[in-house]
Amino acid sequence: MTRYDPSVEIIIPHYKGRFILERCLDSLVKTSYPAMSICIVDNGSGEGDICAGLERRIENLRVVTLPLNEGYAGGCNSALFSSSADYVVFMNDDAVVEPSWLLPLVEQAESDGRIAALQPKILSLQAKQAGKKIFDYAGAAGGLIDRLGYPYCYGRTFFRTENDHGQYDEGKDIFWASGVAMFAKRAVVADLGGFDDDFFMHMEEIDLCWRILLQGYRIVSAPSSIVYHEGGASLAKGTPKKIYLNHRNNLAMLLKNRSATALVWVLPLRMILECVAAVRYLATGSQRVNSTLSVLRSLIDNIRLLRNTLRKRNVIQGKRTVTDKMLFRNVPLSIVFGLAARDEG
Repeated sequence: MTRYDPSVEIIIPHYKGRFILERCLDSLVKTSYPAMSICIVDNGSGEGDICAGLERRIENLRVVTLPLNEGYAGGCNSALFSSSADYVVFMNDDAVVEPSWLLPLVEQAESDGRIAALQPKILSLQAKQAGKKIFDYAGAAGGLIDRLGYPYCYGRTFFRTENDHGQYDEGKDIFWASGVAMFAKRAVVADLGGFDDDFFMHMEEIDLCWRILLQGYRIVSAPSSIVYHEGGASLAKGTPKKIYLNHRNNLAMLLKNRSATALVWVLPLRMILECVAAVRYLATGSQRVNSTLSVLRSLIDNIRLLRNTLRKRNVIQGKRTVTDKMLFRNVPLSIVFGLAARDEG
């Protein structure tokens, strides 16, 4: 019997930093999986022929060229909707993979038709270079979320990442898979419209995963697959732009995906916490005023874009098959307070 290997296309949006991209590609070409192809999205980089010299080293390579930077969300979508692979992996160009990283993801996805997305174990590349094993902030051992919409991970909370000593080496159902290396069924993601282009970058993968879960699919961690990530290479932690995008997109994600019953009590609490965050930024950090203004701007922009957000919400809520009570069972109220959750009606 002829063996069938499902096809997988690695989608890498790239904006700046040729060295980072080539480092990622150098690790990918060592992948021990036969049916893999690579798509680089030239996100308005202005770096000329981005594939110059690469075709000789990399088989099954294609390039999607965009005139402007469409961000992670728009860049990935441009490749997603022109792909014919069975599976896709949305990957940051500042990631580095181990040779055996892909096969466990394919095998796990093929084992259960309800699995629509998976996340490898994501470790810090900087720590690896220093001879340590520390989870990377952007995904760690699998993404979770509290009832107020604050994301966290196995192996990472707000400000702390854990050393990896095998404590999360058993695969689990998770809420979201990190965009550092998000393995997904192409047809499922395409049917949902891909990433929300308006997010540009930050939390777009959480929003997409939330929509996947609302359709009754599973998202799981695959710790036997290992990917390393250079945190902060795209946008440094604590910059006003990153603060703005995180706060803006997180609130938009809540408005789109949370049930109306939940929003009645979630939104007032979140507005209080957004004000607390603005005051906290004003009291600490090197760019205190700009950081505070970023939070306030995120609130204003969510109001300005509310009609567009509600249009998207109507589509999502009209198609959902999973209730909030099912989705948020045993989920804590907030990692901010550390309070236990109560059942929702």
